[in-house]
Amino acid sequence: MLQEVIDLQQRAVSELVDKVRKQRELVFKAPTGSGKTRMMADFMDRVLAERNDVIFLVSTLSKGNLAQQNYYAFQKLEEKRIFTHIRSHLISSEIADEEGVYIPTDYNVYVLPRDLYKEGARLAQGGLINFLRCMTEGDISQTGQGKQIYVIKDECHQATNNLDSLSLYFSKVINFSATPKLSRGQIPDVEITEEAAVEAKLIKHVEEGDDNDTVEDAINKFEEIKKAYRNLLSVNPCLIIQISNGLDAEKEWREKIFPALNKHQALKWMMIVDKNTKLCDTNDDVKKTLPVERWKDYAKDKLSTIDIIIFKMVISEGWDIPRACMLYQVRDTKSKILDEQVMGRVRRNPRLTDFEQLSEEAQRLATTAWIWGVKDLTRQPTYTVKLLNDGVTIQNNIQIRTTRLKPLKEKNNFSISEYMSKQQQDITAPSIFDLYRKLSKQENEVVNLCYDYVADDVSKWFTYAKHVDGIAKEYGSYKCDYAQSMEVTKDEQGKEVIVSFPKVSYVKDNGTHETIIDWIWCRKDQGTRIPFDSEAECEWASILERLAYKKAKEVKVTTKNELELFAEENSTAYLWGKNFLVNSDIKFEYYANGQHFSYPDFILVDKNEKVHIMEVKSLNGDGTATFDVQAYKDKILTLGQCYLACSRLLENYVFYIPVLDGRNWTIHRFCNGEESTITEQQFKNYL
Repeated sequence: MLQEVIDLQQRAVSELVDKVRKQRELVFKAPTGSGKTRMMADFMDRVLAERNDVIFLVSTLSKGNLAQQNYYAFQKLEEKRIFTHIRSHLISSEIADEEGVYIPTDYNVYVLPRDLYKEGARLAQGGLINFLRCMTEGDISQTGQGKQIYVIKDECHQATNNLDSLSLYFSKVINFSATPKLSRGQIPDVEITEEAAVEAKLIKHVEEGDDNDTVEDAINKFEEIKKAYRNLLSVNPCLIIQISNGLDAEKEWREKIFPALNKHQALKWMMIVDKNTKLCDTNDDVKKTLPVERWKDYAKDKLSTIDIIIFKMVISEGWDIPRACMLYQVRDTKSKILDEQVMGRVRRNPRLTDFEQLSEEAQRLATTAWIWGVKDLTRQPTYTVKLLNDGVTIQNNIQIRTTRLKPLKEKNNFSISEYMSKQQQDITAPSIFDLYRKLSKQENEVVNLCYDYVADDVSKWFTYAKHVDGIAKEYGSYKCDYAQSMEVTKDEQGKEVIVSFPKVSYVKDNGTHETIIDWIWCRKDQGTRIPFDSEAECEWASILERLAYKKAKEVKVTTKNELELFAEENSTAYLWGKNFLVNSDIKFEYYANGQHFSYPDFILVDKNEKVHIMEVKSLNGDGTATFDVQAYKDKILTLGQCYLACSRLLENYVFYIPVLDGRNWTIHRFCNGEESTITEQQFKNYL
């Protein structure tokens, strides 16, 4: 798993643990597919490690077997000893006697299917209240347990009125959802934003289909990517089609969907609407062997042969199908929450755990979702940007070398076998589970190095795991020493890799724009205003645009003049542009408690073919009291160390970190292994 993913999740959990100490109720928001269940388990484990007087009651939706799904996930994490303080139990109405439902008291995590506690249910007849009283009354030395109960409401946008009536028993309430309901005051206290999750490759970015595309257009697109999905990802992809309720569903099926499917006889499809209606159907042989209620489980396996799933409302929450990569919405839900939940079905990364081992082409495929029909006017629009012409002219003239950090095994004079031979024998015998847990928390490379080392002798695993902390220290020290660890990126044959801007990328409109002309990009929709990530980026883009006319290299490109009926004409483009994140290969690897990539914000090639690379920062913050200026400055220093080393390796490259403080720019320049600090005017003169 990418270190960026691990860091993103762990930072969120750390913030959640910190805030739960100070607040009685809080809201945690994270996109569907971002590992919410695992983060929930990590959060509970950290709290339980600190306090033995706390138990968790996890209220989970009953539909879609979500409660069982969460419970089994907790159990797996327990069994693998990844989280050692959790002891989970699934509350069930099956275990009952004459006095009501029995709930044992020797666990610390209780998963409660929401609908088990409703009016008239067996659990509501005293079973749950008796359990809560037993756990909270008295102290540990008496008959009562003296516990504090922390309630986690999973999918908190769904009402839990019956459970809320028991709030006097709850010390803390933690709400989890991808779509918390602001109308109920569910304002996020801790959040993993969609942008952060996409940037970390935790979830897919979205390519929106044309409004005029039909179901058949979507199926044709699916046929295009199906072979690549299988060959590059070893996963059978899936297209999900959402239809309307009631009679409209039958009409959509009869007039739009079934005729389109008939043109693709080789594709396997499954329609799951309601197990009691005639609209549940499939052309797969599974129909002959499985009841309808098991079709969803059959369809979600990554090697399932079902290509297309047609549904109404049945997979809005709690159904993980990472192989799904396309969504065509025939119906108009009029519900932002439902749209977000349904979109989440096709945004999971299907190769998250081994993503770094994929080729670049496979990584792009694994992090792209195609969606038609979901229109949310409150959602930030996404624009497609493309290089001028077909992109070839730009790519031929902007060719960038990047850097990477070499593996520890490539360190000069380092041998893992020699390192192990110098370690003192440990007379103690730690638990294999504790050793596994300690090893699994290390960087990916440290873990992989272990399995390379033990390939010829499994018994070596114990020795490696016992001394993994020392190896991790050696690893971190080596990675931070860029003189040893950094090199120009090379391919398998040892040839330097040359990258450029992608021909097509995507940018989300967050309300910060600048009109930029005569650079390498244009918007596909002919718009001229370009969205940027921040006001600082906008201001820096304006500075570069004014400089580019005099300083940047020029190329001739062919454009279309709309005023002359799209007649083609030659125009000048200046070789500079924003390094939009999606599809970009322009990145530089660095180390900061884990390996990360810096994707610089801007690239400019001057008239002398010198490459200028810029990462814009701002000390003005984001307008919130939580902005940590010192932590932000530390990040800038860390990035500066990376760029300093890059400039030493890459001749004819100059790196910059322009920092906006108030209205003034301070610019850190890195050239030929030397660092200098210059003003805005000095930067203009130098360039």
